[in-house]
Amino acid sequence: MRYYPLFLNLAEARCLVVGAGPVGRRKIADLLACGPSHLLALDPRPDETAIKQALEGLPLDRFSLERRTFRPEDAENRTLVFAATPSAEVNSAIARLCRNTGTLCNVAGPLEDGASGSFLVPAHLENGPITLALSTGGCSPALARALKEDLKTWLQDGYALLALLLKALRPRLLALGLGSDADAAVFRALCARPLRDELMDALARNDVDAAASLLRSALPAALSLSAEEIIHELD
Repeated sequence: MRYYPLFLNLAEARCLVVGAGPVGRRKIADLLACGPSHLLALDPRPDETAIKQALEGLPLDRFSLERRTFRPEDAENRTLVFAATPSAEVNSAIARLCRNTGTLCNVAGPLEDGASGSFLVPAHLENGPITLALSTGGCSPALARALKEDLKTWLQDGYALLALLLKALRPRLLALGLGSDADAAVFRALCARPLRDELMDALARNDVDAAASLLRSALPAALSLSAEEIIHELD
């Protein structure tokens, strides 16, 4: 099975999580952090204390918890459905229903033979504006977790600050009207080694003078005087 990787905007999404145990609570928390238009969770006997702890600090105005079992109509008009119950029979029934209606379904629990969800949730980590996601295609969740730890160490080397710097630079560069080829050349230069490593190191040390000098070396003359101003926007 080859999966298609993508990042979803959930701003207009209506999501459903069936099962609010430990796995279901993690799904609920991750979804709420992405701001869906509505999230419904179903569980006949939810641990309300554990749910409250798992969702602490997250927006709850678009979240509903109903103390009951799943009904087929619950999956209607849903963008994403998560089957996270301890019952292989229930999870499989939800997965089959979603497959028949073309609804994206992730199964985070036991399944009957022949049943399957339609997508996997990759291991992922975040640092500022950067999100890295990875999957072993279902071969080994343990390996995915190990790779995630390796990537976490690598991502701490200043990439988040560099991403924010490039974000602050983009509107200024586009406003010059130099054309897409010239703009792309600037961004490629800033993201190429050794300049990338040197710039990330200066940003991590909060050395504005060094960072500005490095940035200026790749900027068109019309923007060179704005280097310090762009870097100060990161504070």
